[in-house]
Parts: sequence; structure tokens; C-alpha cells
Amino acid sequence: MRKLDDVAQVGQMMLLMLLLFVMIFIFGNENIRSVVALSLNSVFAPIIGFGGANPLLTIMLAGIIVVFLSSFFTHMFTDWKAMGQAQEASKAFNKEITKARKEGNTNRVQKLMKMQPQIMRMTTQSSGGMMKSMFFLFIFIAPIFIWLTYFLGNIVYYSYFTVPWGSGVSLFGRDGFLMSNWFFLYMLFSFLAGQLIRQSFKWISWSSWWKNIRKTIRPSVK
Repeated sequence: MRKLDDVAQVGQMMLLMLLLFVMIFIFGNENIRSVVALSLNSVFAPIIGFGGANPLLTIMLAGIIVVFLSSFFTHMFTDWKAMGQAQEASKAFNKEITKARKEGNTNRVQKLMKMQPQIMRMTTQSSGGMMKSMFFLFIFIAPIFIWLTYFLGNIVYYSYFTVPWGSGVSLFGRDGFLMSNWFFLYMLFSFLAGQLIRQSFKWISWSSWWKNIRKTIRPSVK
């Protein structure tokens, strides 16, 4: 059983590394980015592009779409109850082993160390759903971000906006940030929307209604 768990962990890490490699390859290849951007432009430009007249609203809606999709797939594949149990077990383990070491109880420390692989296995298994969701996140999030970069880069007008601390701020300027102003706004909108959406999904995930839907979509094998 332990060997099977180790193989599963290695498989998850290999999948993650493969996804990272593919993502780096796509973002680093201008031709692929152009194909992705042009393909999605025919879909997203009429819906949230507003003809380039309101780039701030486009950025905000793109951020909301990305956060919603990421939250949806994360909650689809994550067993929050198992994750909570693993976190509590890990917390209790760390507390006990710290106490045993302070008291100099060598026998207790040795017994607890024998339990450590089991605790680590619980943590890995509970977080395995998040790693599975990364595949779906990549399929949706990366292309949307590529399209947003392309769309904003082709805006001729309305590339300046006003904020409480300044006027005539350029979307593509940096103004003291390490990132472009438009990307800073994108991150800000995504963070604010993400707090609401993730909490809503987490609340829904505990309901019987969501559990029934999750079983329908992902039937368990017995």
C-alpha cells in the first residue's frame, strides 16, 4: 500500500512538472500565444471587450471569470473534510512531538517519528485533489490571461484611467510597481473577487446539495 501511495505521489509531481513545462513553453512561444489570443478574441471580445471602450471593466470581468473557474475546479476536486482532518492531525502531531522533545522523552519521540510517514501520507492524499484541478485551471486560466494581454495591447484609446490617488494613469505604465498598472488592477480585482467566490464555494461545498451534485459528476467507485 505504501509503495502505491509513493507511486501516486510521484505521478502527481510528474504531472505538475509537465504542466509547468507546457505553460512555460506556451508563454514563451510568440506564435502559440498569437494563435490562442486570436482564437479567444472572437469569443471574449464581443462579450467583455466593449470595443476597447472600457478596459477597466474588461480587466475586472476577466479576473472574475478566472477566479470563478479556479475556485470551481478546486472545490470540485478537493475534499475539504479530509483536508481539515489532515491539518488537525498534523497540528496535533507537531504539538505532541514538540512537547516530547522539550521533556526529553526519547521513547515518545521515537514512537511519534514512526507515525510521521502516515501523517505525511494523509496530508498528501488530502491535497491531491488540488493538484488534479491544476490541469483544468491551466486549460482555462492561461488562455484567458493570454487573450487579455493581447486585447489590452491592441487598445489605442482609453488607455488612461483615474484613481483616487492620481489622474491620467496609464494602463501600461508601472508607476513604481514591478508590474504594469493593468496587471496590478487585475490582481487586485482577482483578489477581492476571489475572497467572496472562494468563501461562497466553501460554504456551498459543505451543503448536501453540492455533495449530491459532486457525486453525480464524479461518481465514486466502490
